Amino acid sequence: MDKQLHIVCLDVPYPVDYGGVFDLFYKIKTLHEHGIGIHLHCFEYGRGQPVELQKYCVEVNYYSRNQGHKGFSHTVPYIVCSRSSEKLVENLLKDDFPILLEGIHCTHVVHDHRFQHRKMILRLHNVECVYYRQLAKSTASPFKKIYYRYESRMLKRYEKSIANKLLIAAVAEQDVLFYRKEFGAAHIVCVPVFLPSMTVTSKAGAGCYCLYQGNLSIAENELAACWLLKHVFRELPFPFVIAGKRPSPRLQKMIQHYPQGCLVADPTETEMQDIIEKAQVHILPSFNSTGTKLKLLNALFNGRHCLVNKEAIRDSGLEKICHVASTAETFKITLSDIYGRPFSQDDINLRKEVLGEMFSNDKSAKELIQYLW
Repeated sequence: MDKQLHIVCLDVPYPVDYGGVFDLFYKIKTLHEHGIGIHLHCFEYGRGQPVELQKYCVEVNYYSRNQGHKGFSHTVPYIVCSRSSEKLVENLLKDDFPILLEGIHCTHVVHDHRFQHRKMILRLHNVECVYYRQLAKSTASPFKKIYYRYESRMLKRYEKSIANKLLIAAVAEQDVLFYRKEFGAAHIVCVPVFLPSMTVTSKAGAGCYCLYQGNLSIAENELAACWLLKHVFRELPFPFVIAGKRPSPRLQKMIQHYPQGCLVADPTETEMQDIIEKAQVHILPSFNSTGTKLKLLNALFNGRHCLVNKEAIRDSGLEKICHVASTAETFKITLSDIYGRPFSQDDINLRKEVLGEMFSNDKSAKELIQYLW
């Protein structure tokens, strides 16, 4: 392997069981297939040390995250400070290979003078200050609300401070535009998210229910599920399935009041794909317009009709293959219109055309390799 690369991950990228690790794992896998020797560095705080990663990496190193009070700082956001590690720095300084930093979370080394002339790229998964501001709005916990607001303010200053210190490869075009406008970023490009399957497998015909799916332990996703129950499905006769990881007792209790509602907690990857395949309408509103919505892409590649709001697809290029509504009332109207409409071969062909142009692991890997060397 002529080309060697350090990748620093905010979390252990396997198993691929939540949206945040899809881009991480499939990027590693694809770069390996392109002959890149990967030296992987992961912050591990509960996901273990999977053997699977060794298939694609020259070496895999793990570091403890400084959780709790040890990770707090008056100058650096918690998500960054808690992932600082002198052992990581020592390992990165053993050679002069380029470094790919996965997320704002992993950028503590950017301010270290020892890396002043080192080739580094930041993989931007979200505009984190906006994401944390939305988390503050979504959570019902007063303590979490205070923390998210504080972290959002810290992140806004921090993101601005590094916006021109290295090349940034964002996953979404709207994040590129935000960084240019708000932070004056001069060296930022969009490299689409890496995905597990680049083939549209959506089936023609009609499905059996409406579906909202996602990691239900995330406040924003629980808020979306509760909003759909209270404001969209309360007066509709259509069966509605909510599926995802770690639903809260609050959501489990709420759905009992909706006879047409069904909650599937912690489905396996195989079960989730089966649930997605059998749905008639994927209803996926978002209250956060940053990043790429991987649950939406999963539905577009593998499911039938997708009904979203503008925030879910803003500046994404996915408008042609989604139904868009803006209020609870327009969600109801649109849902009533498409629930009885079979998904056609023309719909599938349009999906293939749009998604085929936008997402290619091979193309994205070649772009990254070009930027790194």
